[in-house]
Amino acid sequence: MSEIVFQPVGRRVTAAPGETLLEAAQSAGVAISAVCGGIGVCGDCRVRVLRGTVSAPNAIEQDQLTDSDQAAGLRLACQTVIKGAGEIVVDVPRESLSAPQRSQVEGAEIPLAVEPAIQVHDLSAAPPSIHDLRGDWERVQGIDPAAWRLDAPVLAELPGVLRAHGWQTRLIAHGADVVRFLPPGMTPFGFAVDVGTTGLAAYLVDLLTGQTRGIAGATNPQIAYGEDVMARLTLAVRDPAGAARLQAVMVEVLNGLLREVCTQAGVPTDRVVDLVAVGNTAMHHLLLGLPVEQLGSAPYVPAIASPLVIPARPLGLEAAPGARLYLPPNVAGFVGADHVAMLLATATADQPGVTLSLDIGTNTEVTLNAHGQLWCCSTASGPAFEGAHIRDGMRAAAGAIERLIWQDGGLRWLTIEHAPPVGLCGSGILDAVAVLRAAGILSDTGAMRRDDPRVRREDYNPRYEIVPAAQTGHGREVALSRGDVNEVQLAKAAIRAGIKLLVERAGLSEAEIDRVIVAGAFGNYIDLQSAITIGMFPPLPLERFHQVGNAAGIGAKRLLINAPERARAAVLVARLRYIELTNHPDFSDRFSQAVRLTPDPWDA
Repeated sequence: MSEIVFQPVGRRVTAAPGETLLEAAQSAGVAISAVCGGIGVCGDCRVRVLRGTVSAPNAIEQDQLTDSDQAAGLRLACQTVIKGAGEIVVDVPRESLSAPQRSQVEGAEIPLAVEPAIQVHDLSAAPPSIHDLRGDWERVQGIDPAAWRLDAPVLAELPGVLRAHGWQTRLIAHGADVVRFLPPGMTPFGFAVDVGTTGLAAYLVDLLTGQTRGIAGATNPQIAYGEDVMARLTLAVRDPAGAARLQAVMVEVLNGLLREVCTQAGVPTDRVVDLVAVGNTAMHHLLLGLPVEQLGSAPYVPAIASPLVIPARPLGLEAAPGARLYLPPNVAGFVGADHVAMLLATATADQPGVTLSLDIGTNTEVTLNAHGQLWCCSTASGPAFEGAHIRDGMRAAAGAIERLIWQDGGLRWLTIEHAPPVGLCGSGILDAVAVLRAAGILSDTGAMRRDDPRVRREDYNPRYEIVPAAQTGHGREVALSRGDVNEVQLAKAAIRAGIKLLVERAGLSEAEIDRVIVAGAFGNYIDLQSAITIGMFPPLPLERFHQVGNAAGIGAKRLLINAPERARAAVLVARLRYIELTNHPDFSDRFSQAVRLTPDPWDA
């Protein structure tokens, strides 16, 4: 038997040799498009086999796939047969999925003045004549050509624009650098993107009004090469070609998002004249092709912490010829610009009293503002809340159980799009552990009560049946195993230990926290009471918690439409006191205490 891992959906299934990848996907509830029913004539079920033993391409695939498709490693899932045993990792492109995965792109916004980093200059030029044979650039009036910098791709636009528009043009500049020559009156756009370890959120913004004109989300395609940051860093360090692949797939998905949001607004991508990308330090380095070996070992320092403004086109981004990409400052090896953007979007540093801000993801960044003093840390919460390493875990797609309650002596569930259940996404996993703990089926150590009729004990890893096979979308039960509970314990313990150590560093108790800001895609969907029940969050009154959605993405938009916000980002980073947990003398003790499934693990 083989274990098939479908990425980026995050579903796992056991399949026998002789089955096709399409059959395995259908068994796992992964909605790969196959209009022809799997006979190989529609060509919709294209996938990439990244690891594992499968059949060689057959004649049907060679007929359906172009040479470039085959060179890119594409296969037809309906024709690719599982061979032998072991793990097979399959990358399913977005266009091959018939049911889209939920992307979290929305977030709470604080009003902000529109003061972009680009400048707009409406100019005219004197028409040429037999008496004026200067170049077009030299005949533009009201400027000193020698005071500006421009390159050939930007300059190439000027003659056509002037002649087509009555010798008028709109010059877009970034300081002294000319970014584009637009027709008179034409609106310049900006592109902001939050590059998360698991998901991406992108926004197209009118740089004259600040209005958002397009929004799109996508799964980070790097997941196919490693579910967490350390796995990707290891690949990049051990294999230079692997680092290049990680960069290439990231640029590819960014261009896809850029095209998608521009299509929504009805504008070409070359109208985008300014870009902002925020992400953790590893995502920042992998996007830019920077070395990452130093991020993976103590003392975990970045290649650069300062903000960067670089040309976008040489990176491969399909923006205006002279467009600039701004990347905010990083704080440390595992606290990056995405957390800085989140802090700006939530005004964490400006809150009175004691504010705890968390951006929950594969890595969870935590900042404590204690009466104006700022401490921060990064906790390795891992991918469990994204559905990874969980028996029936999956990401937030149709059929994922996202909410669970205990009612009338049993479980009741809600799935995304109300589809038949096929697995548990992060919020459902958290609810499942909390509900079973409250019902006494799980102990505070995570042990499962074996005398419950829905606990299955066929092997060393007992599991609780959440949905019987007869009620699921794939004909197999959906269950939570003891091993799954352990994964959740490790993830939540890392977060709670980080909170505890920051609070102790500030000389406070958790009860003194006035407000808790919970950001991130997962953080927006979780049930707060469930998080308190299992001890992930301190047992504070629910009214102190504020779920704000994708604050990092909203912060990226702020940095796009307001240049002074970029200066504030630098000031904020200078104020943050970073605490490295890996060598903190009390971390192991706090972590081991926080593993307990109880609201206050410190009272034991």
